[in-house]
Amino acid sequence: MKRRQFIGLIGLGTAAWPLAVRAQPSAMPLVGFLNPRSQSKGKAVAAAFRRGLKDAGYEEGRNVAVEYRWAEDRYDRLPALARDLVTQGVKAIVAGGGAWVAAKQATSSIPVIFTSGLDPIRTGMVKSINRPEANLTGATFYSGGAIIAKQLELLRELLPKAGNVAMLVYPSSTSAEPQAQDGLIAARKNDLTLQIVEVADASSLDTIFTAIRADALVIAVDPFFDSRADQIVAGAARRHLPTIYYIREFVEAGGLMCYGASILETYRQAGNYAGRVLAGAKPADLPVVLPTKFELVINLRTAKELGLDVPPLLLSRADDVIE
Repeated sequence: MKRRQFIGLIGLGTAAWPLAVRAQPSAMPLVGFLNPRSQSKGKAVAAAFRRGLKDAGYEEGRNVAVEYRWAEDRYDRLPALARDLVTQGVKAIVAGGGAWVAAKQATSSIPVIFTSGLDPIRTGMVKSINRPEANLTGATFYSGGAIIAKQLELLRELLPKAGNVAMLVYPSSTSAEPQAQDGLIAARKNDLTLQIVEVADASSLDTIFTAIRADALVIAVDPFFDSRADQIVAGAARRHLPTIYYIREFVEAGGLMCYGASILETYRQAGNYAGRVLAGAKPADLPVVLPTKFELVINLRTAKELGLDVPPLLLSRADDVIE
């Protein structure tokens, strides 16, 4: 072999070497994190997920790697993002909100750990709470129509003369129809008229708030609303519309009050389950985690701005009061 040819072969081998190193699989297991939220608005849920992983003995960057996929509030992007995670060779997928549908369609073998505000059986996520079967399990902050019924009771207690309540839903979400049905049933039991108001996209929110004609407002559970807390709270304030939310983040942003389970705790539980799956557990052997604690948070400053006197008995039952 000529000297020039020999040097050329060495050069080719040297150039290819870094690529070969990068192509080698990581020694750490890989978990996929699929979420409808925007990345900027999903920091808190991602942090809660990592806390759960750590509780199970896995710490990102030390003994587990995480591939994050954010749909940026576009549900139509979720199927492609889920398929991408499957091709990455993830050992489990933590699917937030409505992302479980895309994850379930993308794989029937990779464990999928969902977080949801829906009834896991009613929506077809699992066949049994205690024995999920197949490759799905997870954590939910759903507790049936009881939550919406309680929210309407609280509004009625604060506003005894209220008769007409609006409910904001995001129709593109899998959670919209079940929650609307629960809301209508709960409203009848509370002798209230409930109007379902659909929000097609973020640009229509301001127009919708202007058009609402109701004594009070309920916000349906959905990541679409989570990521627009400031805009929704501002719209309710502009219309002087007493509103009850499902998580405290809205109240901390200036909303009137909330009643519901903790979404962050749900993500922590999902992270814990992801760690247990990495350690060898099967989804079918991990019961769906149900919420056990619910919190009532009231923003007194907002109540005063709305000209509302919060009954002392209602205040005494609040888990937290923001002044």
